[in-house]
Amino acid sequence: MDTGSDLSERILSLRRNRKSYNEIAQALGISKSTVSYWLAENPESKKIKSFLMAENRERSRYRIQKVIQSSREKWEKVRELGRKEAHNSFNTFLENPIFLVGLSFYWGEGDSKPKNPLRISNTDPRMVHLYIRFLKEILSISSDKIKLGLILYPDISEVSAREFWLRATGLDQNNFFKTQYIRGRHPTKRLSQGICMIVTRSIKEKAKVLEWIDIFYNQFRMV
Repeated sequence: MDTGSDLSERILSLRRNRKSYNEIAQALGISKSTVSYWLAENPESKKIKSFLMAENRERSRYRIQKVIQSSREKWEKVRELGRKEAHNSFNTFLENPIFLVGLSFYWGEGDSKPKNPLRISNTDPRMVHLYIRFLKEILSISSDKIKLGLILYPDISEVSAREFWLRATGLDQNNFFKTQYIRGRHPTKRLSQGICMIVTRSIKEKAKVLEWIDIFYNQFRMV
């Protein structure tokens, strides 16, 4: 039968080989609490623990960096596909008024950051209606992928504003996400139906729209 000293040495020997508390317990047929008892205050064990923790942090950091890099490469391939499709389809759509209206609208009002979703806000229901036609007819985005968000002053009825924008867009209640309220020095109504934000989360289509804008500018700019 192991004496306390013998057991302690065997536990420490396995710990020197970078074995975890669970692995040591299994190897020696003892409980994890017994392993902890013998190692908790041991100076050498504490140094080994610090070393292993630093090593694990480095491995975790490396794995996270690999995942991030892999994700970047994946989405850059998607963006590149969008840019290629933009070049292939530009002339096809060039005489389509919905294409020109939607593209011009996004160029002037839309979110231009490549990593953000296709996002645009406006108060004119006519413009919003035509932009949604652009999403559906030119980008082939289905209705369920088009999300609406309202930005309202506190005294504007959310129910009334939703009904208004539902009629304007032809979408339904499932397309709405949480309404935002303007909190400031002027809480009274200034926009009778608020601002409608249209959001579509498609990395490829975002790249396509931004590339179309570049192509349009380069093709028609004054030299």
